[in-house]
Amino acid sequence: MLDVIGAGFGRTGTYSLKTALTRLGYGPCHHMTSLGEDPNLLRHWEAVVAGQPVQWERVLSGYRSAVDWPVAAYWRQLAAAYPTAKIILTVRCPHRWYASMQRTLYRSSGPASPGMNGLLMWMEDRLDPYLRRRRQISREVIWRQTFDDRFTERDHAIAVFERHNAQVQAALPAERLLVFDTAQGWEPLCAFLDVAVPDEPFPRLNDATAFQDGLARRRRRILTGRATAAPATAAGIGEHPDAVR
Repeated sequence: MLDVIGAGFGRTGTYSLKTALTRLGYGPCHHMTSLGEDPNLLRHWEAVVAGQPVQWERVLSGYRSAVDWPVAAYWRQLAAAYPTAKIILTVRCPHRWYASMQRTLYRSSGPASPGMNGLLMWMEDRLDPYLRRRRQISREVIWRQTFDDRFTERDHAIAVFERHNAQVQAALPAERLLVFDTAQGWEPLCAFLDVAVPDEPFPRLNDATAFQDGLARRRRRILTGRATAAPATAAGIGEHPDAVR
């Protein structure tokens, strides 16, 4: 049973939020990284994205919270399916968000493009079938459905981001929704969830540099033949290089 649903787009501090929710007792927390950890979960999401009938209690079985994509794309359905769950909308400066997306998620899971990065993605997809399947989910949910294959148009992408945030805030009552910038730390999150503030720093994880380092490590592992045959985590599509902000 989900108690917390994250409606914020990726690169708004979702991995930091995942870590914080787990620390507060709301784990396990579903995140895009989870798709690289469980082949059954990956199959469930492939069915969801394909438009098949959804039984959310099966897709998210065992999770107490869920954040990041692909969950954020289905926030309306999840809010209806779990009417007592609280919703957290992670936000950040739109221009910084777009710059971070360009340097990280778009580079790791965006549509194949000319140049060295596109060639490396093409090679990875052929060497690691699980990574290819996770990329297909990202390309469908994020780049096609959310941004209409127009993410490279900066003004369009930022408009989609701002419209999404406005729609979440307009659709949900104030008592059910927390609009949260992870820079605010523990206090607003803990007050919203009615739990004690931990005596430790709020997690600050997965900045763009850490993400890029993780992407480079994954590529070396796959391209040198050290990738595992079973599902393995992958930067930006199932692996946190260190986090995501």
